Amino acid sequence: MRVVYSELHQRHDITRETILGEEIPAYEVAERAELIREALDADGGFERVAPTGHGLGPILAVHDERLVRFLESAWSDVRREGIERPALIPDTWPNRAMFEGMGAEALASLRPPGAIAGQAGWYGLDSSTPFVEGTYVAARGAVDVALTTVDLVLGGETAAYGLCRPPGHHAARALYAGYCFFNNAAIAADAIERASGERVGILDVDFHHGNGTQQIFWRRGDVRYVSLHGDPDRQYPYYLGRADEIGEGEGHGENLNLPLPAGTDDEAYLGTLDRALEALLAAPGSVIVVSLGFDTFTLDPLGDFALTTAGYHEAGRRVATSGRRLVILQEGGYHRPTLGENARAWLRGAEGRPIA
Repeated sequence: MRVVYSELHQRHDITRETILGEEIPAYEVAERAELIREALDADGGFERVAPTGHGLGPILAVHDERLVRFLESAWSDVRREGIERPALIPDTWPNRAMFEGMGAEALASLRPPGAIAGQAGWYGLDSSTPFVEGTYVAARGAVDVALTTVDLVLGGETAAYGLCRPPGHHAARALYAGYCFFNNAAIAADAIERASGERVGILDVDFHHGNGTQQIFWRRGDVRYVSLHGDPDRQYPYYLGRADEIGEGEGHGENLNLPLPAGTDDEAYLGTLDRALEALLAAPGSVIVVSLGFDTFTLDPLGDFALTTAGYHEAGRRVATSGRRLVILQEGGYHRPTLGENARAWLRGAEGRPIA
């Protein structure tokens, strides 16, 4: 299997993040991608290739131009305003209760403020997604990784893996969130639909619900989104990801959320994965985009499932036996000591190779 990798991800060089008001060592760090790359290189069965540039067009087909321009200029605006912090992290958001009872005119007049701190709160969802000097370049690089992976599959490969970093599935049309700036999987799915005219399936197996992917395709009938994730009643992103969210308009019935309880193990997860694949195969199309996360691992610090490395190998095998071509894109996974081996196991399963 070919592996698309870009060194540009290292430009998103973060060391600290904020969770529940406390500054802690960052989870989504450059070492994550390097550990996966090293494990796949050492395997000997994966061919690493560099991405090609695809420009802004595919991004603007999915994301609001105002978000894109904000991300493009945010760091220069930080420095122009004389802010000497190592990262841009919002601390004020336009909560809907702020405008309660003020009428439609007040809501219609809302706009991003001039100050970069206010803009960060306008376009960002949370305080755990720091933006640094190289973030925009790295995020653009991750999109090129995803689109090059699409090129390989549309060019005849049965499956290809894009080692995307930053990840993407929390980024909505006009919002960055949850370590994500551009939605790599959504951009890939949209590009596949535009190039092939076929419907596309997205299988999201990251521990957290892909709220951004759901929002982007909520009213579209050409992409079916299926997600297995921790129940949002207890886990980020909290406000989306419930089983009764099924899409609207042309997208009605094209969104399937499968929230799972704490402690979900290999057996329970694989059974739910079979249900997810059944839903994807019930729709036409020849390509599935996989949002691949390993924060479902039993030791992951940000998840509460109990999957094992052997479970990932079997999961990859089952997804491949769907018969669909696979565009596999990296999302989360934060237990660094096992991250490379878990990625290797999933991809070997998808190739039909033994776990070792």
